[in-house]
Amino acid sequence: MQRYCAYQDRCHREARYKLVELGVYGDLLEEILAELIADNFLNEERFARSFARGKFRLKKWGRQRILRELKQRDVSEYCIRAGLSEIDEEEYRDTLTQVLDDYFDKHPQANLFALRQKAVQHAVRRGFELHLAWEAAQKLAPD
Repeated sequence: MQRYCAYQDRCHREARYKLVELGVYGDLLEEILAELIADNFLNEERFARSFARGKFRLKKWGRQRILRELKQRDVSEYCIRAGLSEIDEEEYRDTLTQVLDDYFDKHPQANLFALRQKAVQHAVRRGFELHLAWEAAQKLAPD
């Protein structure tokens, strides 16, 4: 389990599922998890920070999608806030602009309003906030 946790940051839920998969249950499972936490092999705050950084920079996900994914992994609110704090506001807006710009380039359309609306929907699906996406889309493709 130490090797499993050292290979890549894991949340507590992933480690628990792995132990169950290996046939470890009950008190032994809890004991192993406690030891992994004590030895700093499992650190949920570190996991949330690296998850948020990675998904934002590599997959260009927005805060809403990262938040949703961390909640699905049962990460605590404190750790989620710590993870989201890793995202720089200026870099976030630049990435949103890049996502929208890429969409505009790949989907040329005569109706500017429809194109802008579809681009904003695309950004929202990636986890960016609606008001930020709409604001950025209007700057990229003004009337």
